[in-house]
Amino acid sequence: MKLINYRYKQEKRIGVLRDGKVLLPSLDANQPIPYSDMLSLIGDGHQGLVKLAEWADNAPSEASVEIDERNLLAPILQPPRNIICLGWNYSEHINETQGNAIAQKDLPKYPIVFTKDISTINNPYDDIPYDAEVSEKIDWEAELAVVIGRTAHKINKEQALDYVFGYTVVNDITARDLQRRHGQFFLGKSLPGSCPMGPCIVTTSEISDVQALAVRSYVNGVLKQNDTTANQIFDVATVISVISNIIVLEPGSVIATGTPSGVGYVRKPPEYLRPGDIVACEVEGIGKIENRITSNFRL
Repeated sequence: MKLINYRYKQEKRIGVLRDGKVLLPSLDANQPIPYSDMLSLIGDGHQGLVKLAEWADNAPSEASVEIDERNLLAPILQPPRNIICLGWNYSEHINETQGNAIAQKDLPKYPIVFTKDISTINNPYDDIPYDAEVSEKIDWEAELAVVIGRTAHKINKEQALDYVFGYTVVNDITARDLQRRHGQFFLGKSLPGSCPMGPCIVTTSEISDVQALAVRSYVNGVLKQNDTTANQIFDVATVISVISNIIVLEPGSVIATGTPSGVGYVRKPPEYLRPGDIVACEVEGIGKIENRITSNFRL
């Protein structure tokens, strides 16, 4: 299933995206599904997905509305912790940032992990704020993101994918000047609205091989990144296992699994996003998010 958060008549509702329509259980007076948000659905585990799938298969016409992308919200609006992110998880991305090819023996031995603040979460088609007083070197990073489905602690790699609820797309927008200035990831990754997410969560049953998904980004319609999760240094199962052996991953936790090569700051000359630019990120089998950069944004 493709699961969404949707704004309908000024209220946030969970729904199912199917055949270009939005199915909203809250509009069905005869057989309501008792989930007020995505976290409550995730918390109900497999039985929650079964209930929702059975309802969607027989959804009445009054529960179906035409999709308006402007009303799509981030599928996880309030995760239980900061968004967990990976750096340097594609060898070609390491090569471009280092300016030369890296030998296999010199690739990271362990995942490089940091976080983005929860306040970065943005909707899949909303504007991304641009504040020149804070940063003028705003970069794009298309990524596959994992949504954890149940509490995971000390999970081995062979079990790891059993703990996944589904997958989504994020753009790990980064202020490169802040990243360099402070010598760490967090501040440069945590500007308000700098993590557009969506357009949906695709449940694991829809993804036959998470290590065979194309990841792409575009700026003003021009292809900038084009790779596949087959080229990740640490595959999704390894990432979940390693992180869960150090911290407890709660249901609804979001892990962004790293970006491929093609980011702006290493291009010659460097390219950065400016007000009016439109940046799109897509992952095969999940969908595309698209956001305009704007300097007229107000919190």
